[in-house]
Amino acid sequence: MNEIFADLHVHIGRSENGKPIKITAAKSLNFANIAKECYERKGIDVVGIIDCASPYVIEDIENFLQTGEAYELKDGGIIYKDKVCIILGSEVETSEKNEDGKTGSSHNCCYFPTLKDIKDFSKEMQKHIHNITLSTQRADISGYELIDIVKQYNGVLIPAHVFTPFKSYYGNCTQRLERIFKERYKDIFAIELGLSADTYIADEISELANKSFITNSDAHSLPKIAREYNKLLVENISFKEVFKAIKMEDGRKIIANFGLDPKLGKYNRTFCEDCNLVVNTEPPSFKCDKCGGTNITMGVYDRIEVIKDQDSKSPKNRPTYNYQIPLTFMPGVGTKATDKLLEAFGTEMTILNKVTKDDLESVVGIKLAEIIDNSRSGNIHIHAGGGGVYGKVETKN
Repeated sequence: MNEIFADLHVHIGRSENGKPIKITAAKSLNFANIAKECYERKGIDVVGIIDCASPYVIEDIENFLQTGEAYELKDGGIIYKDKVCIILGSEVETSEKNEDGKTGSSHNCCYFPTLKDIKDFSKEMQKHIHNITLSTQRADISGYELIDIVKQYNGVLIPAHVFTPFKSYYGNCTQRLERIFKERYKDIFAIELGLSADTYIADEISELANKSFITNSDAHSLPKIAREYNKLLVENISFKEVFKAIKMEDGRKIIANFGLDPKLGKYNRTFCEDCNLVVNTEPPSFKCDKCGGTNITMGVYDRIEVIKDQDSKSPKNRPTYNYQIPLTFMPGVGTKATDKLLEAFGTEMTILNKVTKDDLESVVGIKLAEIIDNSRSGNIHIHAGGGGVYGKVETKN
């Protein structure tokens, strides 16, 4: 068995010929550059690229396979330079009705073993999506209907960033996933926590006790890849092995989740859109504590406080959740310092998980070595994020 690192939610900003895919993502995010970033700088063994149902991206994948640097695996996935496994995925926005009968929307990460499978899925989804060339477009179907389509093309569905206030199941569609998926709920074997959630608060919802939790970057730029990731125990890197690990089957498993402290997420606490301030009331309030207004965006922490049905209670097989600060979030660690570290130690996974403080000091000096080491050990202050603004890290003196 081998221990590997996996980030299963990375976007494509543009195709190789400059066609827009994910409008809000960096232009440098294309299929080939993501593979190279994971191989050369991040040290990620498995990456899920979730805009692969776009015909423009499918064309890029076909051209990528012709370079000779990558090939498809029998057990699913594309291997790049015999080291990085690329899982082909599609993020789909579904239409849902909440408990009050109002329309909400949610994002779903759908993963497929082969290029043929996702090509067939893309053709099918053109019946339900107005513009299939763009990422995460609204479909005219629900998650309950989508999961059957995904299974028809040999895929699996994992609800994406399930607690965020926009475009998620718990965030604006339902208080319980089982209400949405009904008898199909048994086929939902995992959920993606999202940047503003962790295991502790997710385990305050009892229906998630038998679901695996995964942590992914939702990267919209190359440096953001692996800001959250998973350590898996697998036989090899392939679609089949990765999802066996997430399902905890045949001795494969998720060893640990690595993610931001939820306070660093953009939607951790409730935010008053009129005052432009985070609302820190306890218990959670549906009004701003400054102006008394109701023009608020409820944060993940506060939303879970409202819908939870138990104290946090993790099942015995729940992996540990390790808070980790990516290099890009560490104060004072800029591009030059990062390049020095990567030149010395190879990848960000090595820097965050293996390198000693003394080794860091020899490359970037005492001050930055202390900042990195304190960030790795949790010896930091965090100002909570909200309203679409990330929290901020301050190292302790």
